[in-house]
Amino acid sequence: MPRLLRSRRVLPAFLLLALPLLALIAAAPARAEEQPAGGDIAEKATLCQSCHGVEGIPVDPSIPVIWGQNEGYLYIELRDFARGARASQVMGEMAKSLSREDMKALAHYFAVKPWPALGQKPADAATAERARVIANSAQCSQCHLDGFLGASLVPRLAGQSATYLLNTMKDFRSGARANNPWMSDLLKAYSEDDLAVLAAYLAGL
Repeated sequence: MPRLLRSRRVLPAFLLLALPLLALIAAAPARAEEQPAGGDIAEKATLCQSCHGVEGIPVDPSIPVIWGQNEGYLYIELRDFARGARASQVMGEMAKSLSREDMKALAHYFAVKPWPALGQKPADAATAERARVIANSAQCSQCHLDGFLGASLVPRLAGQSATYLLNTMKDFRSGARANNPWMSDLLKAYSEDDLAVLAAYLAGL
């Protein structure tokens, strides 16, 4: 199988891109309840473009696609970032500045946008076959459904960044991402090579 390029979790360039976002967040009211409910969601969404991309293609492969992602899942992740259940300095600070209504509105705003093409190549036949064996063993389609498109609270995996997918599965397995204990327990049964195969396959769908 083709080897996936590994990227560091925090890149200097990514930090430079995130600094203006953090500055804007710091200038916002400290408590979400002090802000008008809802507000101008399109304006709030422009903050997301610094990392997630103007046309839905993230500026770094370690950052997930959110255009076209399932609405319920986007809301739950924003909620978990705000609560600290999912750790991220940038996303945690951003989410804390949002009201519940803002989170729901942002989730809808991005969910209805078209999923962008990242230009990732489909996995070769051997990698795809092995990935299907792994996915069947883990019963991935029970939650992520046919085509790995997910629904509602379950995320779409098909066409997601391979780097993000691999990093996320490794974080679940290690416990670094702690907002879904069931996923953490499941992925402990698989090797890092298994996860790399699965990530390459899903990214190319």
